[in-house]
Amino acid sequence: MADQCEGKDSWPELLGAQGTVAKETIESENSLVKAEIVLEGTIVPINIRRQCDRVRVWVDTDGIVTRVPTIG
Repeated sequence: MADQCEGKDSWPELLGAQGTVAKETIESENSLVKAEIVLEGTIVPINIRRQCDRVRVWVDTDGIVTRVPTIG
């Protein structure tokens, strides 16, 4: 499929982890992506095309991952 991204594309094992640890883990497991920590409730732009180079790491006010990080 043309919109498939290379490398690992989701990290369910990081749900509940510390956001900074999740960011480091994601970037070490897939060097093609840049992980970005985002506080829950933050408004972010919606992109029509899938972003194969970005993973948003959604965290709560304690810095804990609240959603499964995935490429996009």
